[in-house]
Amino acid sequence: MIAEDSVLLRVGLVKVVQTAGFEVVAEADDAEGLLAAVGEHRPDIAVVDVRMPPGFTDEGVRAALLIRRQWPDTAVLLLSQYVEERYAADLLTSHTEGIGYLLKQRVADVEEFIDALRRVAGGGTALDPQVVAQLLVRRHSDPLDRLTSRERDVLELMAGGRSNAGIAGALVISESAVAKHINSLFGKLDLPVAEADHRRVLAVLRFLGVG
Repeated sequence: MIAEDSVLLRVGLVKVVQTAGFEVVAEADDAEGLLAAVGEHRPDIAVVDVRMPPGFTDEGVRAALLIRRQWPDTAVLLLSQYVEERYAADLLTSHTEGIGYLLKQRVADVEEFIDALRRVAGGGTALDPQVVAQLLVRRHSDPLDRLTSRERDVLELMAGGRSNAGIAGALVISESAVAKHINSLFGKLDLPVAEADHRRVLAVLRFLGVG
């Protein structure tokens, strides 16, 4: 499901995802059409523009929140022209699976965009590196200050939805080193021993300031 008011971008998105093997069941150019189409087709994932008619403010975000409440099996990947980290935080406050937030410029890197799309459709998360970086700059003194620079790098990549293997590749270190950094940052963030994936979510929420 593609929801984008710009005809050119919407046509481009449809072509990109179809080429990658996705079936596009519906298109919409406003939030009302998006919600109607999701209710009818129940897609695996909806790619949604943050700002859509009629107000061009946060219509896409509000529709995404409604979709995640009413049809939790439908993942949502939001696209935005600019970094608006509040919207990412709003979504993650209520939902920690099947959520993505990318800048529209990422669509130009087709491989990166499709990777994020598949990850979100599979129940994971994908946050734009610029959103993560801006959130990091806004942080003030808190338990995150206990982390080493390498641990912060690992947490930043976790927030972007990377697996241990993906983090290892990005930082050019071994997966065992990644695991050690993750266990260390769990301790420094005072996260209790629990299921590993659960603690990853808590760590990311702590990083974003919404948990």
